[in-house]
Amino acid sequence: MNHTLQAVLAATGSFFVITLIFAIVLIICKSSSKRRRNNRSISPTRARNLPLRKPTTSSGLSSISIGESASFDPTLKHVSMKELVDVTRNFSTDLIIGDGSFGLVYKAQLNSGPIVAVKKLSPDAFQGLREFRAEMETLGKIRHENIVKILGYCATGSDRVLIYEFIEKGSLDQWLYDTSSEDNYDDVELRLPLSWQTRMKIVKGVAKGLEYMHNLDTAIIHRDIKASNVLLDADFEAHIADFGLARQIECAHSHVSTQVAGTMGYMPPEYFHGAMKATVMGDVYSFGVLMLEIITGRRPSFPFLGEDGREVRLIEWINKMVEQNRYMEMVDASISKDDLKESIVVEIFKIGVKCGNEKWKDRPTMKEVVQELDNILT
Repeated sequence: MNHTLQAVLAATGSFFVITLIFAIVLIICKSSSKRRRNNRSISPTRARNLPLRKPTTSSGLSSISIGESASFDPTLKHVSMKELVDVTRNFSTDLIIGDGSFGLVYKAQLNSGPIVAVKKLSPDAFQGLREFRAEMETLGKIRHENIVKILGYCATGSDRVLIYEFIEKGSLDQWLYDTSSEDNYDDVELRLPLSWQTRMKIVKGVAKGLEYMHNLDTAIIHRDIKASNVLLDADFEAHIADFGLARQIECAHSHVSTQVAGTMGYMPPEYFHGAMKATVMGDVYSFGVLMLEIITGRRPSFPFLGEDGREVRLIEWINKMVEQNRYMEMVDASISKDDLKESIVVEIFKIGVKCGNEKWKDRPTMKEVVQELDNILT
């Protein structure tokens, strides 16, 4: 056999041996990878399509990972998914009382007795978990008479549920406007127009709640102050709700490292001018818009026809009316003017306009707002 043929045979043999070795290694790697995947926990996407299973903890409480529980208030009640399914009749649409950010809210009575509001967050793994953490890390640590109280939670599989005190009168949005056709539950209360005194009580309540949040050692910004996120109790005291977009910051006047968020009409103009970070002054602007909305009974997110026939938005319309000193004309027509002092109306409008200033540096702090409201309304 000549040397050339020997070289060809040797090369061919080496090629087949090397190919066989690579094939064996590849098979071993695939087998090992498959075993690892089978040993991992079920993915959130797959878990959402599985039936709810009873938690494995011996106490019967909801299971929760160590990473998630690290920042939770240990006094908050753990409620099992089994109990929540029972008391909400498997989250029946008949019990829906609201629609929070990323989740529906149900009215239910826990086995321990209290009537509560149960918010089942979106099954989307990212949105639901993000809101869950936001509410637990902010609302779960604070107590104030004008901030809704969180009472408990459930976390099992991909499901995240938050449990709050039940606020009897529902949202401010429902009282400012006729939303009866939008409500999908039976016990819709006959809602009379809110008086001036009641509206001022609500304004002061929201202001005090925000003042408290902004002046904590680690300040909290809400980022979504609006009428539908203000709940009213039996005495029409205001309770700020829905902290799914809330964030903690180290200094009340510093920027927070997070993307801007909120609701059109309430969002401060700097968010549209390139500012990609939120501050407490964003909350002040949203409060100013809400305050003006409460006085005028006009939605800030919906344009309406001005006197010249052009569409105009709330803040633009109010600024034009203020230039002409037409304050009383802006007051909601459903409010009785009999005992209403124009001087007080003017001062209240001025606070709202200052809070809604286009330049964030010219807005007052919520502490200053509360002081001014106390001076005017006492």
